[in-house]
Amino acid sequence: MKNEHEKNAHDDRSRISRRTLLARTGATAAALAAGPVLGGIQPAHAAAWRVPGEEVPHKRTWMAWPSSYTIWGNLLSKIQADIAKLAKEIAKYEPVLMCADGSSAASQARTMCGSTVTVISSIPVSDCWMRDTGPLFRVDGAGGLDAFGLNFNAWGENATRFYGIPASAYDKDRVIAQKVAAYAAVPFAKASVVGEGGGVEYDGDGTLMATESCWVNSNRNPGKSRAQIEAELLARFGASKMIWLPGVTGQDVTDGHIDGTARYIGPGVVMVQLAGAVRPDVWTENAQAMHDVLVNSTDARGRRLQVLTIEGPDVLPRVSPGKQSQFLSSYMNWTVTNQAVITAQFGDTGKDAAAKSAIAAAFGRPVVQLNLDNLYGNGGGGAHCVTMQEPNR
Repeated sequence: MKNEHEKNAHDDRSRISRRTLLARTGATAAALAAGPVLGGIQPAHAAAWRVPGEEVPHKRTWMAWPSSYTIWGNLLSKIQADIAKLAKEIAKYEPVLMCADGSSAASQARTMCGSTVTVISSIPVSDCWMRDTGPLFRVDGAGGLDAFGLNFNAWGENATRFYGIPASAYDKDRVIAQKVAAYAAVPFAKASVVGEGGGVEYDGDGTLMATESCWVNSNRNPGKSRAQIEAELLARFGASKMIWLPGVTGQDVTDGHIDGTARYIGPGVVMVQLAGAVRPDVWTENAQAMHDVLVNSTDARGRRLQVLTIEGPDVLPRVSPGKQSQFLSSYMNWTVTNQAVITAQFGDTGKDAAAKSAIAAAFGRPVVQLNLDNLYGNGGGGAHCVTMQEPNR
């Protein structure tokens, strides 16, 4: 049983979002000098291997069941409820494989997720952020499948620096990528860079998008130049062009993941969410800056990008005023399934409906909007952050 001091610390931390502003930390971006590529890492496969776009057919979606009180404190049950709601919705369209940390957590997950979600206890997990911790699956166009990992380090150890969560609390997530790959019975390799799946977008046709704030950052890739990081990501993803976008350093635990603001619909087509009235100015300005770069960009095939836009909500009627600036009010943090796109609704009737219509038109498939306020608010991540697709071979 935790003593009262520990419980109070957890309760205080539970009120801090995963994307909480960090002015009090004084965190600043550091300029990185060029340095040698780390040795001892298996080299990337030939360019014939590629990570396909998320809109292609999936074999299944991987998720992870949160069960750590050390990480979540008194918010744990609310986050679990949102994870279960999302998993049950995804399972209507494709298989869901949920990793749980041991038999007790697995039993709880089965009860809350129901029989349509497959829960396994053989892959230990620390937390629910499978997009950031899990492997990236690749195909070779000839029936081959393999995977690689991005060496998750708890968002540059920001989880410890921002929230005081012990670094050891994420030990299982630091090695989950290779265990998922082993379960899927595919070859696995580690990249020579550190980052997260939510920090890079890929079209499956040769082009990547990423924010410099995540990757060219001393908390993940000290001593590496942007060119070195880019070369490794392109090789791993089987791509030939990177579009670097401005990001935001030190304002959230992810250092400005791209998947809340700019996403691929498919090759040559991206969507950007321009911030609504509830987002702080730093995010509003960053979204506009991303948009301005993308409208003047071409992809690996020489196509000028078609840039679609939606607007974030202007009101969050279910969220207290004091928490609204910390809320991930992103329709963009969707997860794509075989027959539908699943995203959030925030109670802004007009903006919710407009986003749903625009996303449905862009993908040409139905859009489901769920109330996931605890995940997007208290968790600071969304449907994309907690899912990882495994493509068909």
